[in-house]
Amino acid sequence: MLEAIILAAGKGTRMKSNLPKVMHPIAGKPMLQHVLDSTAELSPEKIHLVLGHGAEFIREHIGHASLAITLQEQQLGTGHAVMQVLPKLAPDSTALILYGDVPLIRADTLKRLAGLADTKTVALLTVRLPDPSGYGRIVRDAQGEVAAIVEQKDASPEQLAINEVNTGFMAISADFLRQCLPQLNNRNAQGEYYLTDVIALARSSGLTVKSVETAFTYEVQGINNRRQQAQLERQYQMLLANRLMDEGLTLLDPTRFDCRGQLTAGSDCVVDVNCVFEGTVRLGNNVHIEANCMIRDATIGDGVHIHANTVIEEAEIGADCHIGPFARIRPGSNFSRGARVGNFVETKKTLLGEGSKINHLSYVGDAEIGANVNIGAGTITCNYDGVNKHKTRIHDHVFVGSNSALVAPVEIGEGATIAAGSTITQNIQAQQLGVARERQRNIDGWQRPKK
Repeated sequence: MLEAIILAAGKGTRMKSNLPKVMHPIAGKPMLQHVLDSTAELSPEKIHLVLGHGAEFIREHIGHASLAITLQEQQLGTGHAVMQVLPKLAPDSTALILYGDVPLIRADTLKRLAGLADTKTVALLTVRLPDPSGYGRIVRDAQGEVAAIVEQKDASPEQLAINEVNTGFMAISADFLRQCLPQLNNRNAQGEYYLTDVIALARSSGLTVKSVETAFTYEVQGINNRRQQAQLERQYQMLLANRLMDEGLTLLDPTRFDCRGQLTAGSDCVVDVNCVFEGTVRLGNNVHIEANCMIRDATIGDGVHIHANTVIEEAEIGADCHIGPFARIRPGSNFSRGARVGNFVETKKTLLGEGSKINHLSYVGDAEIGANVNIGAGTITCNYDGVNKHKTRIHDHVFVGSNSALVAPVEIGEGATIAAGSTITQNIQAQQLGVARERQRNIDGWQRPKK
């Protein structure tokens, strides 16, 4: 039986933040959540989360069906943190120990590690680094077996030259943890109880120590400051970009791509630079997204062209639509095939019918618009009376002249025309012309003001 222990009690003072370190995001998701998600792929019987600083905040924002919270009141080292969980571990379980501030650990690596451990074997995850500074060194015996882990501050010059280092991840039987953790002491440079001392105790107790070496240094890289957070953010985005390109998505510059959620794309889609995808975004086939767009929780149909600097959130865009540039499509917007929304247009809770157009400088909110409607530049649906929202209904083949205001609730019949510059406060029947503006007066002999 497998139980996971995630250590996440540290404050993270080098982050210079009131937010608990493990709650800082990678790709829009707390780093701790990344670790939980990878761990959950192993289907452990229980996940123990050891918390300290910011425990209540983390409780409120992190959840998992098999999550058990343990508090480490004093942060006295990793060995001390695992001691707090001992009473909760099943006697016959294997404990997989990992860290809440190492967000890119892969489930495949964890499976390999957990698969090595049993009652007679401790499994340790290691990595070789060009510069091992700051890490505990893996000391091996004459037979090449792991003999001990020596922390940087306690290492001899010969040991400091070793480039194979401890990642902190290990799998070990709960029964042996109960035997060895009480034997730990804090007689070291840090004055802490090192979990790494378990390795030497395992050897002296006759247990075998086996290692799994990862070739991917990013997956065991911890985050202690903003620079490391930014580095892993870019690493994560590049991994995701590579996967999407392998699946057929064209990214014109994968180094300038951000996905903070789940993106799926059909065939022959193209995404230009500096586009950000959040939540769940689905692209159909032959979608072209120009530079500097933000798309959140949206479905984009086949053949859609999204022009530069457009924001789309919680919307559904039908096939062959053209959106933007500089358009803002707000939640509840639903566009049918071939609709066009142009520059500096904002929509909200708007159903836009097939072939209809809102091309310039307009706000259309709480509206139902039929097919083949033309909304002229500068049109506004006045949907809010200061207390309640009201709906505008525009039927098929309506022509709305520029600079018109439609004061909701109002309904415009099929084939009607609204004269430019009108303020419409009453319904217009099918095929009628609606004109609501003062008659023009031209005054002779008028003098301009002079300085």
